[in-house]
Amino acid sequence: MDIFDLVQDAGHEQVVFCHDEASGLKSIIAIHDTTLGPALGGTRMWPYRNTQEALIDVLRLSEGMTYKAAVAGLALGGGKAVIIGDPRTDKTEALLRAHGRFVGTLGGRYITAEDVGITVEDMEHVYKETKHVTGIQSSPHGSGDPSPVTAYGVYWGIKASCRHKLGSDELAGVRVAVQ
Repeated sequence: MDIFDLVQDAGHEQVVFCHDEASGLKSIIAIHDTTLGPALGGTRMWPYRNTQEALIDVLRLSEGMTYKAAVAGLALGGGKAVIIGDPRTDKTEALLRAHGRFVGTLGGRYITAEDVGITVEDMEHVYKETKHVTGIQSSPHGSGDPSPVTAYGVYWGIKASCRHKLGSDELAGVRVAVQ
């Protein structure tokens, strides 16, 4: 399928392909919808097999962020970024800072945060290049590591699922698989 067809079919406002030769950065930033406000969504670093696989993933993830923000009642839209590369071997400060510069060129239309393959510490490097970052520690307005809040949400989601399926939210003796 043609790349432009993928973008058009997904109904995105903007998709930015980013390349920085000096750092080796190859990434895609997708802004799905900014009707309610700037697009919020994390940056994922993953060893995609090819650009099309990365594009399909970022389009799917950014659309999901639109709905997530709307359901939560936030004045935010949905966006996402993916960096093509192995976070164990390809991630450097220079690469993360280059990504931050690309995020900065969007002038606040997209706000990034950590996602798979990216840590709170990595976001500090992105923050050196753009202030359109959340989930950092160094700013007085930074929210820090979102993992504990995410885990708490998963816990309550499991309890709600058990109540719906089993008639009780008691978890003693219950085995749950989270995918």
